[in-house]
Amino acid sequence: MKTGRTYFVADLHLTDERPAATGRFFRFLDENVVGADALYILGDLFEAWTGDDHDEAVAAETAHRLKALAASGTPVYFQHGNRDFMLAARYAARAGMTLIADPTRIDLHGVPTLLMHGDTLCTDDLAYQRFRRRSRHPVTVALLKRLPRGLRRKLARQARAGSAAAKAQKPAAVMDVNVSEVVRVLRAQHAQRLIHGHTHRPARHTHDVDGTPCERWVLPDWYERWGYVVCDAAGCTLEVAAS
Repeated sequence: MKTGRTYFVADLHLTDERPAATGRFFRFLDENVVGADALYILGDLFEAWTGDDHDEAVAAETAHRLKALAASGTPVYFQHGNRDFMLAARYAARAGMTLIADPTRIDLHGVPTLLMHGDTLCTDDLAYQRFRRRSRHPVTVALLKRLPRGLRRKLARQARAGSAAAKAQKPAAVMDVNVSEVVRVLRAQHAQRLIHGHTHRPARHTHDVDGTPCERWVLPDWYERWGYVVCDAAGCTLEVAAS
């Protein structure tokens, strides 16, 4: 029997090196999501994804759990993040997930709701946006897929280290969303609600879009804490738990 609830998560950053987060995620699936109308994973399910031949144990375990959830009647939708944009159709099928575009607009209990990973909203971070355009270019992705798995893994480690070093030099405000861009996207997509991750700053925000109040829900990461947004006919709630 369906619960009438829809769950949204992002930024789990699962890896064999963080088994506690993996355990939390699997308990979340068993204790919260089973019987839900749907589960939406809005990017960065994994700490790094270098191709659908990814060989960490967590990849196989997660695919098994998500496939079982989908088989039980709760559809699972996946939207790419900045860490796992190379996740493709082969793994999605293995995990029983439906790939969705960024952005995607859905009707959620009568409310037009926009789903995004959130990195494209951070328009003040010009260096990141340039990197994003280069790394997502179809030619770049095709070339990366042809590299040996070990080399792809090494490049991913280097990219994460470079990203961490760059973040340490940037003001926090630069790495957050640009409010004008949020309003522009809500207007362009004719949406009254936005749910996204990426910034790791869980909160509910309100925005005025041409006189219409709109809400924006920011999902938490799953490092020290964890959580999700859950929506039903009465509205949405942000749940953030301690470690």
